[in-house]
Amino acid sequence: MTILLIDDDEDDRKLFFEATAEYDDTIKYVAAADAREALLYLNNAANVLPDFIFLDLRMPGLSGEQCLIEIKKDPRLAAIPVIIYTTSRDEKESVRLKGLGAAHFMSKPVLPDDVYYMVSFVLGEKWS
Repeated sequence: MTILLIDDDEDDRKLFFEATAEYDDTIKYVAAADAREALLYLNNAANVLPDFIFLDLRMPGLSGEQCLIEIKKDPRLAAIPVIIYTTSRDEKESVRLKGLGAAHFMSKPVLPDDVYYMVSFVLGEKWS
């Protein structure tokens, strides 16, 4: 399994990586510090496409929402579950982003154990 995490916060990326490794140490982890870097990775045919994308919303430059739109309009990428992983707790924003194709909307946990449980919940689901 491969996960792409798109997040501009290095500490959040590190915490997320530690939680995924605790959940399953065979997971391959790819990180992008912003949406443009992620789209370059995803559009490079030499790279393995991830099984899941965790996407922060609030990033400089291209926003997470714009990145989600780009991912979902590409037929090669559209079926990859995109989980919005953000500090936002705005319910209206969650509904709007799910309408754009996001599989889940999750507020970033503060505690490492909470990140672990969030990751295990998402990765433990049955995906079609």
